[in-house]
Amino acid sequence: MSTTQPIETAKPVKRGAALLIVPFLVGVAVAVALGVYGVVHEPTNVAVNLAGFSSALAAKSWLATVGALLAVLQLVSALAMYGKLPGLTAPAWTGTLHRWSGRLAFLCVVPVAVHCLYAAGFADYSPRVLIHSVIGCFFFGAFTVKMLVLTKKGTPSWALPVLGGLVFAGLIGLWLTSSLWFFSSSGVHL
Repeated sequence: MSTTQPIETAKPVKRGAALLIVPFLVGVAVAVALGVYGVVHEPTNVAVNLAGFSSALAAKSWLATVGALLAVLQLVSALAMYGKLPGLTAPAWTGTLHRWSGRLAFLCVVPVAVHCLYAAGFADYSPRVLIHSVIGCFFFGAFTVKMLVLTKKGTPSWALPVLGGLVFAGLIGLWLTSSLWFFSSSGVHL
């Protein structure tokens, strides 16, 4: 009586994880392009102030703060949708809240980023500013990856929570290195 052993073969790359390669490369390209633009672009030092604010830094700080608060709402709504908040069942409108709070957060931080790139560029004159510049590039790269993965079918179930967490961490890092610094050095004011 002969017994046959199955032949071991190399495990194929999971198709779901492979679907992340192109979005990841596009996100890296966005982050690098922003960084390169910020370095080679001659900063204009032109500040555009919004009506009602005492300075451009105050306007940017408040817009970033609203964006960060909406990001916290994003985190809580995502945790509710994934059933990670004990004793809480996400209402049917949680997905809508999550999408719209994300859109509004992005609308708040884009003018800040445009101003930072155009007026200041990628700066490294202090550790805080260098970290802020790097996190800014990272944030928009991670956001790009998340948005591209969001529309792909068959990606791993861990991808969106991880990418959302990276986007959240990036935005909070930006807030800590900009708005918190501004408010702690200049006081909380409009």
